[in-house]
Amino acid sequence: MSEFQNSEISNNEQPIAIVTGANAGLGFETTKALAAKDFKVIMACRDLEKAKEARQQILNWHGNAKLEILELDLASLESVRSFASKFKTKNEKLDLLINNAGVMMPPYQKTEDGFELQLGVNYLGHFLLTGLLEEELTTSKSSRIVTLSSIAHKNAEIDFNDLQSENSYSKFKAYGQSKLACLLFSLELERRLKANSVRHVSSLAAHPGVSSTELMRHLPGWLMLIAKPLQPFISHSAEKGAQPTLKAALDKDLAGGCYIGPDGFREMKGKPAEAEIARQAENKETAAKLWAVSEDLTGIKFLS
Repeated sequence: MSEFQNSEISNNEQPIAIVTGANAGLGFETTKALAAKDFKVIMACRDLEKAKEARQQILNWHGNAKLEILELDLASLESVRSFASKFKTKNEKLDLLINNAGVMMPPYQKTEDGFELQLGVNYLGHFLLTGLLEEELTTSKSSRIVTLSSIAHKNAEIDFNDLQSENSYSKFKAYGQSKLACLLFSLELERRLKANSVRHVSSLAAHPGVSSTELMRHLPGWLMLIAKPLQPFISHSAEKGAQPTLKAALDKDLAGGCYIGPDGFREMKGKPAEAEIARQAENKETAAKLWAVSEDLTGIKFLS
């Protein structure tokens, strides 16, 4: 991580970060790296036992790490609200929010609020979380929100006529839609922050390329069979997959609205650099419509 200079996120106070899905994969590696940068990291996790194991692993490696665990189930808006409330009781500011947690291509499921699982967890839960933490983010002298997207956004569209995939479900299509929504949100959030003269808060996005994490567990067997021999050539480790997130979070030379991913072939692996944003992710009308729909679905209005 020596290639990244820590953002001037706070003066003398220890900077505070929230990482969703911090117990495994990209979230674990992100948490580990931020702890080494002397952040106090709130590990926002659904499975508390796995979170405790992950925290201990990091403490074994970096004994001075400041790590706290708070329960967060992004498939439940009630859980998101509870998490935010508990965070606020102990913290007046937030310097870094990493909207990392996600699910990829599971069988069709709904969240407890009736959302298609991937859209609910990957996007809508994070939309609500960001809105609930607006005050703490703006209280910080300089803060960042980093939202995870995916290469899959490039072949996706937002289907407003069947947003929850109730008429037909394709796990590939729904995953792409959720990750396009994340990128649309990140870019729109930056526009709204600046339109409201909130210049000390920045919104950036990142994607890991093709990374070997637990997210792969729902991929079809035939696809895994084909991909396994190619894995060394088209994918990299979770540690390397977390580098774009960390660059987006820590590189003070990056401005809001940036999108960071691997610089290799088709952005599947490589060093972190500015990534390609598909045309549909830059559509301001789609972004504004998605924002309004998201406010209605989650029951929160912010930066409107």
